[in-house]
Amino acid sequence: MDLKIKGKKALVTGGSKGIGLETARLLVEEGADVIICARRQSALAEAAHDIERTTGKRVVCHSLDVTDARAIEDIPALVEKTFGKLDFLVNNAGTGTYKPFLEVTDEELAYGMGINFFAQFRLCQKLVPMMRAEGGSIVNVSGATGNRVLNAPMLSSCTGPAKAAEIRFSRILASELMPHNIRVNCVVPGYILTPERYAKWESEIVKKSLSEAEAEEERRLWARNQGMSDARWGRPEEVANVIVFTLSDAASYVNGATLVVDNAMDKS
Repeated sequence: MDLKIKGKKALVTGGSKGIGLETARLLVEEGADVIICARRQSALAEAAHDIERTTGKRVVCHSLDVTDARAIEDIPALVEKTFGKLDFLVNNAGTGTYKPFLEVTDEELAYGMGINFFAQFRLCQKLVPMMRAEGGSIVNVSGATGNRVLNAPMLSSCTGPAKAAEIRFSRILASELMPHNIRVNCVVPGYILTPERYAKWESEIVKKSLSEAEAEEERRLWARNQGMSDARWGRPEEVANVIVFTLSDAASYVNGATLVVDNAMDKS
């Protein structure tokens, strides 16, 4: 299928690794021009090199801490200078805090809302004005804790409300921006394997180093204990496929949707 996104201009946050990296790669493969944003310049450089190696095309890198409201203020000028317009926005940056409710600090609460919901809200608010002339498409990436309650050790009293806000925000924004021909959808990944998730699993969940086989068995055991399917965990590119399709005009009648990408792992 030709997604007809050649020449489209896109910005992807959290674009140096995982879902963001694979989304940027697929956009480039389909002919879009892409800015990838992440906090660490070294990670951005590595991602850009990887994309160029596999696609033969370059991306623009911009170091951005999405929790910094002042830094977000500069993004429209960056896009204007680089591309002159914006067609696609992928709000992918985000993370989780998994600890009991009574142990969550005020700093963790503020950070959780900041890197997840507030960042998406602010970036949309700053970039939508430059999309209104020609229309466009926005995908906000949420997470499984936004629509289900997890048991220990993946407790989500801090992260879940922020992820849930992303889902509801996307629906509301889609309605408001429909007259401007801007579609807004929310993609909710299930359990996706990335190097960062391996590290987080080992440091926060099982609290020890694991081989890949041991980590896989721990994940399966945990999923079974949640009443979830014993299916494999997903790959970042499998979520990226959904994001890029949803951005494209091939999904022109998909608006205000919450698209769960979890291989039916959740049996609730």
